[in-house]
Amino acid sequence: MASKADEETPARRVRGVQSIEEARLWLSERGIEDIECVTPDQAGVARGKLMPADKFFSGPTMSLPSSIFTQTITGEYPEEDEGFRHDPNDGDIIMRPDFTTLAAVPWASDPTAQIIHDAFTRDGRPVEIAPRQLLKRIMGLYDRQGWKAVVAPEVEFYLVKPNTDPDYPLEPPVGRSGRSETGHQSYSIQAVNEFDDLFDDIYDYSEAQGLEIDTLIHEEGAAQMEINLLHGDPLQLADQVFLFKRTIREAALRHNMYATFMAKPMSREPGSAMHIHQSVVDLETGRNIFSDAEGRATPEFFQFIAGQQKYLPAVMCMLAPYVNSYRRLARHTAAPINVHWGYDNRTVGLRVPNSGPQARRVENRVPSSDANPYLAMAASLAAGYLGIQEGLSPEDPIDGSARGLPFGLPRGLLEALALFEEAEELVEIFGKAFVSTYRAIKQTEYETFMRVISSWEREHLLLSV
Repeated sequence: MASKADEETPARRVRGVQSIEEARLWLSERGIEDIECVTPDQAGVARGKLMPADKFFSGPTMSLPSSIFTQTITGEYPEEDEGFRHDPNDGDIIMRPDFTTLAAVPWASDPTAQIIHDAFTRDGRPVEIAPRQLLKRIMGLYDRQGWKAVVAPEVEFYLVKPNTDPDYPLEPPVGRSGRSETGHQSYSIQAVNEFDDLFDDIYDYSEAQGLEIDTLIHEEGAAQMEINLLHGDPLQLADQVFLFKRTIREAALRHNMYATFMAKPMSREPGSAMHIHQSVVDLETGRNIFSDAEGRATPEFFQFIAGQQKYLPAVMCMLAPYVNSYRRLARHTAAPINVHWGYDNRTVGLRVPNSGPQARRVENRVPSSDANPYLAMAASLAAGYLGIQEGLSPEDPIDGSARGLPFGLPRGLLEALALFEEAEELVEIFGKAFVSTYRAIKQTEYETFMRVISSWEREHLLLSV
């Protein structure tokens, strides 16, 4: 399984409750009167409604306009084209609560709960463009083979001073010493201690929500941190990343800081990633299918790697979803620029960590921290699944640095979108509706970005061309 060490155990805590009756009792015992009913949109932003608990229990479902899944990060909507069409009526979709996600909102001023919802059409079909439903769809592919995917995400982020003017660069915050970081502090305990009060709140907020942190470390950048989660079910882990992002932002605001998951928030600092450790277990035996009875790597293990090598460039728009995401992928940095693989090699896109047979796994180091966790996990697991189904063979592993090798990933968002829409195998398993909708959203975001004139253009073109 995808543990980071043989002796580790996966996250087993079941958050929330199992039924509406248990939910009613849970809320009553805590004196909670308001519920945030949320669902992740294409950007991983929480959309939904805040309602009194009595209203939540008065009806079996909640409705939202279908357009919430076609909205760009700037709040715009794509224009229709040959592949993409809006619902002409912008009709309602039905949102059904997943009671296992019921949890407190510990930073709320009044007792408040939150619960994640799934999207369905009025005739009961899953909304195929909804990110949470897309991940369920990919998990279903594994289930039909008698398998279960297991993941463990690692999410990097920066703490920065409050910045209300987007024309000004971001800066590291002031810690308890009264000073900002000026140099790289990888794995520094002292640098983490600069923000002890903030991290105490993050741990308290996480515990109140049933979220389980494995480790917290200081990364290479100034005030750049990483939180590692225990391994487990992809949907549960995507939910946790979704909630963790919000939790960390809220805790930072309480300490007069911003927490940002931008892939490249500061030009002179490293980018932020969301690494995904992946393995596959047999549902009947619980055995990791990447290892045989003698502990040796199986054909499925190498086929999974080969699938990642073949298809990760084509799903790059889901792993690196914004123009800014591609600024992270620079040569001679910690970020990978290709999909080579290697044993315990952090310079490649696909790392195989040292482990025992049951913990044999593949770490996908390509995704950036700005990615929607549901879409990033769905994309990565789909690539590995296709590799197994097609019986692919990987390239030879890289022994040594891959940072000087040629780029093997798209250099920009438009190139990534073209690869995505042209990959027939991906269109088949994701569905045409999702592929065309996601492509239209990202193209619109790109056009919005192109309307902005950067400081580089003013600096080097204003009086020189």
